[in-house]
Amino acid sequence: MDIITLKIVRESSLLYKPRKIRGPEDAYELVRSILDDADRETFMVIYLNTKNEPTAIHTVSIGTLNSSLVHPREVFKAAVMVNAASLILAHNHPSTDITPSREDIDITRRLAEAGNILGIQVIDHIIVGGGRYRSLKNEGII
Repeated sequence: MDIITLKIVRESSLLYKPRKIRGPEDAYELVRSILDDADRETFMVIYLNTKNEPTAIHTVSIGTLNSSLVHPREVFKAAVMVNAASLILAHNHPSTDITPSREDIDITRRLAEAGNILGIQVIDHIIVGGGRYRSLKNEGII
């Protein structure tokens, strides 16, 4: 029988002055420098504590020009390990068209359902591209 240990390893750190995420603008500012210039679709998650303070950011998937594979297991594995109370999803559209695709809406709803089961709320999903962002919460999707 194998004995397995899971550990969170700090790879790097971001300088982020505001300590609290108050809305989609704050989430966008946090991931903008990473996602805005990416040449492939990149899906990230911002993990938050009970005070909506970011405790970790995780790149879940780096895909192709117009898609990335995202599974609830990968999103919530890190959420459980960092004791997240809630999370914000974020990904880019390299085309700079920030209109949510059917797949974007479907995965957002699927992840929100998984979060409800685990007691980890999905607060928002931000789509980034061309120096702009779109909040799926503001669109009424979450």
